[in-house]
Amino acid sequence: MGFSIIRRAILMALLAGLTGPAVHAADGQLSEAEPLIRPAGDTSLDSFLWTHRPIVVLADSPADPRFADQIEMLEAEIERLAERDVVVLTDTDPSVLSPIREQLRPRGFQLVVIAKDGTIIARKPFPSSVREITRTIDKQPARQREVEERRGVNFGN
Repeated sequence: MGFSIIRRAILMALLAGLTGPAVHAADGQLSEAEPLIRPAGDTSLDSFLWTHRPIVVLADSPADPRFADQIEMLEAEIERLAERDVVVLTDTDPSVLSPIREQLRPRGFQLVVIAKDGTIIARKPFPSSVREITRTIDKQPARQREVEERRGVNFGN
């Protein structure tokens, strides 16, 4: 059991070093400026309004197996998240009341998916697959509009 926690902590450290792709705010293209998966720190969710869909992964410790599993799932399909203008914010220190932790008030592990307009569209106390997360995002009117615009369909004409 102890070995598994240590192994997960090492995996998390390796994943943190490999998390290179990022979403460019204007067009959803990958950029090396900021990693797609990054610590929340002092970031405010308001800074992503209308540009990104934040996915917030909160836990009481980076050694929480649910946290490690969730990050592993997100990392495995990071391109699908980038296509949807997602930014993943992590917070594993409940002793520091970050703006995001204060706003979302998690208890233990929590996955929160937020729309571009700032609306919480999913809140889960357990890890979720990227498929489930992207289905939740794809049901949103703003995302459907984005898909149609990329296909060249004009709204209102």
